[in-house]
Amino acid sequence: MSRRDGRKNNDLRDLSVDFDDLARVDGSARFGFGPENLALASLSGPIEVRLSAENPSKATLDVHLRPLSNVSATESKSLASAIASALTPSLLLTQNPRTLVQLVVQALSLPQKTWKDGLTVAMINASTLAFLNVASIPMKGIVCAVTVGRLASSKQFIVDPSGEEAALLDAGGCFAFLFADGLDERVKCVWTNWRSFSGGFEEKDLVQARNVASESAREVWSKMKLCVNYREQPGLKAHAEKNDGPGEDSDDDKMII
Repeated sequence: MSRRDGRKNNDLRDLSVDFDDLARVDGSARFGFGPENLALASLSGPIEVRLSAENPSKATLDVHLRPLSNVSATESKSLASAIASALTPSLLLTQNPRTLVQLVVQALSLPQKTWKDGLTVAMINASTLAFLNVASIPMKGIVCAVTVGRLASSKQFIVDPSGEEAALLDAGGCFAFLFADGLDERVKCVWTNWRSFSGGFEEKDLVQARNVASESAREVWSKMKLCVNYREQPGLKAHAEKNDGPGEDSDDDKMII
């Protein structure tokens, strides 16, 4: 089935990845799904931690959110907590006890009034890329996140709903998955906020949505891996551009895929 923008139900919008080199941080990255959902994450750590926040058995993960528009403190803290919950299963924080890992996430696009989940998953994916960029925090896997919605009229599931499509949904949410060993079958859903917009939902709906999301999350990880390889081995990108032609952006560290 074709959607309003021409995509099929399981099609993601173009992914944009940019490894920024921001000053005074150890690493940073941008990630976006199409033009609507763009986020920047910057990471510092392991660094000295305040005595009151010190944990003798592991590093403290501190997530700060900087929205593009005015967002209530409660909503901002809730989203920061969700991002931390999604990322924590991938981090080996016990390797650096009594230290601080500080993650600052900035929205680069305005959230849709009725559908903020697209920006949430962009923030999670940007954060994952920032951790990969830093490489000083041991990781046991990679977290990739996508959104899924269910159309009220047909009860079909669609991946990466646009703001325009959000009005047509009766259920939806984010799914974050941990890929522990490349693209093999060992993938685990580590966080979701799936909910119905018209009351309760059946478990089978959640299972089906999660299955749809896992396949798209694999695609996100595959493309992330490609971008990381291009960054680490610039010759690969030069070879690809020689064969396929130059991309839309001349920035060596930016890709639209």
